[in-house]
Parts: sequence; C-alpha cells; structure tokens
Amino acid sequence: MELLEQLVTLFAENGYIAVFIALLLCGAGVPLPEDITLVAGGVIAGLGYANVHTMFGVGMAGVLVGDAGMFLLGHHFGARILKIRFVARVLTPERYAKVQEKFERYGNRLMFIARFLPGMRTAVFITAGSTHRVSFLRFFMLDGLAALISVPIWVYLGYFGADNHEWLAMWIHRGQNGLWLLGGAILIVVLVLWWRHKRRVACESESP
Repeated sequence: MELLEQLVTLFAENGYIAVFIALLLCGAGVPLPEDITLVAGGVIAGLGYANVHTMFGVGMAGVLVGDAGMFLLGHHFGARILKIRFVARVLTPERYAKVQEKFERYGNRLMFIARFLPGMRTAVFITAGSTHRVSFLRFFMLDGLAALISVPIWVYLGYFGADNHEWLAMWIHRGQNGLWLLGGAILIVVLVLWWRHKRRVACESESP
C-alpha cells in the first residue's frame, strides 16, 4: 500500500496527465504495476480531485496508447528490437522465443489473455508486432476488449475504496487473484472452442 499512497499523492498534485504518463510507463515495461496505478487514479477521484468517469477514460487511453506503442515498436524493428537496451531488459532472447512459441500455439488469443498476465503484457505485445502476423487493427480490438474488463475494475475499485484503505487493500488482493482466475478461465474456454472447431473440421474433411 506504500506505493499506492505515493501514487495517490503524485496524481492528486498533478492530475490526469500524471496518470496517463504513468500508464505509458507501465506499458513500456517499467516495473510499475498497472493495476495499482489505475487504483490510485480511482482513489483521487474518490477523494474529489478528479471525475471518476473521466479517470476511466484517461485510464483506457493510457493503457491502449502504451500497449499500441509497444506493438508498433515491435512491428517497426522486428527481431532487431532485441538490440535496443531498454527492450532487452524486458524481452530477453529466451523470453522472445518463448512468447513466439506461445503465438504458434494460441495465435491471436494470446493478445487478449496477456492483459490479465502481469509481467507478460509488454513482452507479448512487442512480440505480436515483430511477428508481422497480426494486423494493428486486430491487435487494438483484442487489447481494447480486454482493457474494457480490467481498467474499469481497478479505477472504480479505487473510487469506492478511497476512504477505506483496509477494505481497498483486501479487494486489490482479491481483484489480482480474480483477474488471474478470469484469465485462466478465458484461456480454458478458448482452448475448448478451438479444439472443438479443429475436431469438427477434421470430421468434415474425413466424411465422403
């Protein structure tokens, strides 16, 4: 909660622009938790320093611009991006190869699921761009749909818990676990649907 309090102070003093910049840094792989950043934005709205609905819009914009920046960076540089110093700290050659392997297995679904996997988002989005197998529009739509789930959860949680830090801390912990479970459930559903589709196609090709 110490980090949350520091962010609340920073955002209360500097407003929406500070929240937006912080979210850009989250998207760039800076070790600043996106969920805590969004909660802090909600808290200052709950304390009267901002409008919560505007904060939701700022949160969506910061998240999507940050993610899009990483995707376009990967798209422009390709595998050469691993030579950029700040990228190499987030995306090692080993992690790059591992994420590429996951793209082979899960395809575009990985981009939606990545939003619920802290520590993996930046690597996944950079790799998605560098593979050149995903259009920017498809990436933006999948990432946007996922953000419409996660961003309002954190912003409005901060808003409603602004005056009760113990309650807020409890629900931040539950929310973090809940998003992991949600991401896992979505992955299972997607895999089941994919398996059923593959099985149906195989059966149709075998039938006379």
